[in-house]
Amino acid sequence: MTVTIDRTASTGRAPSSRARVSLTAAPGSLDGVWWPRSRALTRELPPLADAVSGAWGCITGITVSPAHWPVIPRWVSLAGRTVRVDWSAEGQDPHRLTLVSASGRRDMLVIPPETGAAAAAQLMDPAAAVRYRERAADAADARGGEEAWETDGGAGRASSRPGRKGPAAARPPGAGGERS
Repeated sequence: MTVTIDRTASTGRAPSSRARVSLTAAPGSLDGVWWPRSRALTRELPPLADAVSGAWGCITGITVSPAHWPVIPRWVSLAGRTVRVDWSAEGQDPHRLTLVSASGRRDMLVIPPETGAAAAAQLMDPAAAVRYRERAADAADARGGEEAWETDGGAGRASSRPGRKGPAAARPPGAGGERS
């Protein structure tokens, strides 16, 4: 997917400080859905952390995929604290964001900011999130045990760190937040 950003366009008003987020209570691999207003993580992450802190506690770490974020800051200021932002091209689904707090790790589906309101509303509906998880679980079951073992990190993995490809390869040393 190619991301195009028009830096000349302006709405003439300040962006809303409220995050567009839906926290799902159903069991599964997703804990919520987030629809940011832009691809500027330094602007979008503080309202997100604010919105989820009541349910999940103080956010202590964030991990994103570099696939859809043009700039990934190493740190963001959340409620007067500095929180590290990591990235992983291999281990992080490009359509998810991981938040870490004292209560655990939470994965959120990220709806692209360019998505229309009607489509985003459908994706943010908790029932739709449950259906999404059920389809993903059914697809994983359909793969079969051995294939799932191999593709999900089973013993057949040749190397724990294959050569970098894509956006992460273009980053200069020290520009990303990937931890070893």
